[in-house]
Amino acid sequence: MKTVSATIATLFASSKCCNAFVPSQNTRSTMSRAIFSTDVALEEETTAEVPPLPSMSQAMPFMQRPAALPGYLAGDVGFDPLGFAKSEAELMNYREAEVKHSRLAMLAAAGWPVSEILDKKLASVFGLNPAVDSSDRVPSLLNGGLEKISPIYWGLVLGVGAVVELSGMQNSNKEGYVPGDYKFDPLGLYPKDADGQKKMQLAEIKHGRLSMIAITAFAVQEAVTKIGVVEETPFFFYPITQWGEYLSEYANSGYILH
Repeated sequence: MKTVSATIATLFASSKCCNAFVPSQNTRSTMSRAIFSTDVALEEETTAEVPPLPSMSQAMPFMQRPAALPGYLAGDVGFDPLGFAKSEAELMNYREAEVKHSRLAMLAAAGWPVSEILDKKLASVFGLNPAVDSSDRVPSLLNGGLEKISPIYWGLVLGVGAVVELSGMQNSNKEGYVPGDYKFDPLGLYPKDADGQKKMQLAEIKHGRLSMIAITAFAVQEAVTKIGVVEETPFFFYPITQWGEYLSEYANSGYILH
């Protein structure tokens, strides 16, 4: 009898010891609630990081946002009123073309006034005929004078353009390709972090769009006024010491009342 009692007492004590290493029902409930709360918090945090796209266009708030514009491309503000992009593939093609035109326009917007300032000076140094006309207007489709440009230059332009196009066609098939990213960064200016890359892409597309507008305005302005953009707006291109001379010319021309 004593042996049985001792055995029962031993088993009872052992069960108590084992229970010390096994979570109780309350403990399991508390742990479950904690895990569930953590999952909900993580889910809410992830959802907060990626806000839903607005239903209305940011560029034109009175219009619905085009369905084909996903919002992750730099400079995407929901502007496609004519509905050119109908699929992601078409959108990527349009973005590729936009980036290329933007880069060319930025070069042209800088090169146009610089050529009007330096063309005659450089031509006299090298004993060549200047490409600008008597009004210091650069050759263009509207101004004329494109025949003055050497065929060698046009050949180089076509050659460089062909290389860029071939490079783009090869890179576009790679996974993760960003339109216009040809891995050309000799000065190492492109940021390494994702946030910096997005800012750089946004700055490029904004400057490119502005340059496309500017270069179109240059061409129309010179065709209408018959005056070079540098002479039309000398305040942007000449030192302040020469402003008085140009203000006097504007007054004599009737631009400024006196």
